[in-house]
Amino acid sequence: MGRIIAIANQKGGVGKSTTAINLSACLAEMSQKVLIIDIDPQGNTTSGVGVEKENLDATLYELLLGDCDLSDCLIENVFENLSIIPSNVNLAGAEIELVGVEDREFLLKNHIDTIKDKYDFIIMDCPPSLNILTINAMTTADSVLVPIQCEYYALEGLTQLIHTIELVQERLNPSLVIEGVVFTMYDARTNLSLQVVENVKSNLNQSIYKTIIPRNVRLAEAPSYGLPITLYDKKSVGAESYKLLAEEVLHKGDEEWQ
Repeated sequence: MGRIIAIANQKGGVGKSTTAINLSACLAEMSQKVLIIDIDPQGNTTSGVGVEKENLDATLYELLLGDCDLSDCLIENVFENLSIIPSNVNLAGAEIELVGVEDREFLLKNHIDTIKDKYDFIIMDCPPSLNILTINAMTTADSVLVPIQCEYYALEGLTQLIHTIELVQERLNPSLVIEGVVFTMYDARTNLSLQVVENVKSNLNQSIYKTIIPRNVRLAEAPSYGLPITLYDKKSVGAESYKLLAEEVLHKGDEEWQ
């Protein structure tokens, strides 16, 4: 059985898309069959793997509205072992257009249930809000991975996110769990980054990944070339960090790994 992970935090700019792209790419390099689902209307994950988001006729938006089949919008092997269901700005209209649709919280799940056995990992990049798109991701997912930026307001909104996850567990997806928290944009030159890590560890009763993703110029450059960090600069500190995170995610639960 594969694992379905939603990458969520309603705070913007915390590294959700960067994590979705690079965690997926690193898992794919480890011979895992991976599907990315871009659930963010900004479409950064789509363009970050080299797909021209403006020119797409079939995206997640058309799929949710019933205007295309899964096979129409699923782009196979954008890189080896890595496929994607893309998105663009059209998805922003889904919130309004899905009002009144029966079981709208399960639209994505109903589609993904038909193909999930083909993949080792399905990674979903959620929008920076707790809307119907994020709820669809959480009803589809086995777990939620929460990126937290190492900055002063890191914990802001996190309580609300955890509350939303608990509501989804209660009403829509009882088996949903929090995969864990991963720290991003860590700057070793500042005391603040260290303080944030310590603060979150002492205040958050959640699993926290050992790997911390540093602030890294190469990581920031890679999306503009439509490449994951492992293909853009595999020797960079950013690439090494995401490889370590992928190892942790892959082996989560293995006794020998702990």
